[in-house]
Amino acid sequence: MKIERFEDLVAWRCARDLANGVYALSRKGEFSKDRALMYQIRKAVISAMSNVAEGFERGSNKEFVQFLFIAKGSCGEVRTQLAVAFDQKYIDKSEYEEACNLARKTSGTIGRLIKYLAGSEMKGSKARMQLDRQMAPRS
Repeated sequence: MKIERFEDLVAWRCARDLANGVYALSRKGEFSKDRALMYQIRKAVISAMSNVAEGFERGSNKEFVQFLFIAKGSCGEVRTQLAVAFDQKYIDKSEYEEACNLARKTSGTIGRLIKYLAGSEMKGSKARMQLDRQMAPRS
């Protein structure tokens, strides 16, 4: 499979799933009333998704990798904020574990993409065109 746009990247699709999950959780009950936490966790999931896209559009592996590291960091931020939401009893244990697992999956997928790009001999947009199914998340 050729990767022609950032929407084709498994890492971006995982980040999108994470964003949708976090938005669903943060619109419920007491979580939705804690505006500071709700806005912060939403900013973090938007950052993960956006940095994958922005890095892809930059045109060089070096910049792409820098943005992917930011996206990966945002996944850690989401897990921390999920812990706060769990500790405050805004979400239950199963919601917390499911969302954290999705954040870890997203982070892992981004990490594999970073590793692939760092080891690629091709630089810039040509390398993007050669990304293939090896970027798929491992089960």
